[in-house]
Amino acid sequence: MNRKAIAAWCFYDFANSVYPAVITATIFGVYFAGTIVGNEAGLGDLWWGRVISVSMMAVAVTSPLLGSVADNAGVRKKFLFAYTYLTIACVALFTTIEPGMILWGFLLATLANIGFEGALVYYNAYLPDIAPPDRRGFISGLGFGVGYAGSGAGLLMVLPLVAREQLTLIWLAVAGFFALFSLPAFLALPTDSPGRRTMAQAAIEGVTGFRHILSDVLRQPNLRRFLLAFFVYIDGVNTTIYFAGIYAATTLGFSPSELIYLFLTVQMSALVGALALARPTDIWGPKRVITLTLVLWTVIVTAAYFVDQKSTFFVIAFLAGTGLGAVQSASRALMASLVPEGKEGEMFGFYALCGKSSSVVGPLVFGGISRALGGNQRVAILSVAAFFLVGLVLLQRVRKPAPPAGQE
Repeated sequence: MNRKAIAAWCFYDFANSVYPAVITATIFGVYFAGTIVGNEAGLGDLWWGRVISVSMMAVAVTSPLLGSVADNAGVRKKFLFAYTYLTIACVALFTTIEPGMILWGFLLATLANIGFEGALVYYNAYLPDIAPPDRRGFISGLGFGVGYAGSGAGLLMVLPLVAREQLTLIWLAVAGFFALFSLPAFLALPTDSPGRRTMAQAAIEGVTGFRHILSDVLRQPNLRRFLLAFFVYIDGVNTTIYFAGIYAATTLGFSPSELIYLFLTVQMSALVGALALARPTDIWGPKRVITLTLVLWTVIVTAAYFVDQKSTFFVIAFLAGTGLGAVQSASRALMASLVPEGKEGEMFGFYALCGKSSSVVGPLVFGGISRALGGNQRVAILSVAAFFLVGLVLLQRVRKPAPPAGQE
């Protein structure tokens, strides 16, 4: 087990977690919906939902193809670098957005999110390479735990800037944080293996071979069942992440500084949850951990419908955080246990296809309900519970993976 590679892999999670913490979950999402667009009647919710849905769809459509290219042409690390710096460049360009510049803001936010979500395809695909089968749950949880520590560090970094309303410096600080702390991953992760094809050949093979990837998935009942369940419940998770800050600011009246403290609470509880359930994921199995967290999230989202006090919402956010790291980590570990050897890139590309394409639906549902009801976000957030319930039922059809050869 290459401890240096594992540390570098986890540290990338530290680096990239500043983006969802500051950009999509708190400061920029709220600024985009409330100031750039205006959210008095739910129009900002609608446009933010479009940012998320369009970027997720772009990643979903391209991930299986580019995952196959990464495997066959030996360019996984290069793709990780390219997507990472697409995000960094776009966040730095947020400094050019002014209130009312809806299309320019939409374009930059969409490209930034494509870069962030696209990079995760290649980042996740490293897990089977650097972690032995019996340690993948622990290492996956460790990565998320370190990531939540990065989220906390990023939020603390921008807190003084938020208090002084220095938005330009916030965007530059986030870009610099991501660029600086992602360097260990590019230096220490395994280098790309020589490709079996040129990039052009791999691209052609990827286009024609997508049906073979789909066929590989469909031939494996456990993988097929898990990806269907994941498709549904991760939509609920992502929709909650992308709209929680806007909900807190618009419906409950949270100030920008209060949002920072709210999400610091979430990140710290997510860190505790990810680390506390990392080893149990290997002992109990990732399916059981996912089941427990989906039950928790269904209760939490339903409770959020009735909340009208900031202090109560802080408690709900803390409980939600404990399940956030666990559901993401255990899902990645379960996927890694089901992926055929040698197909990590293309299968994690398909995993991204399921996760990102499903995440087109939830934001559109939330934004559409809010807009249709004149900005009523309570009904919109209650609709998210349906994703958790349906995903929970579908997950129960997944059977325990067979042990690796030699470990029966």
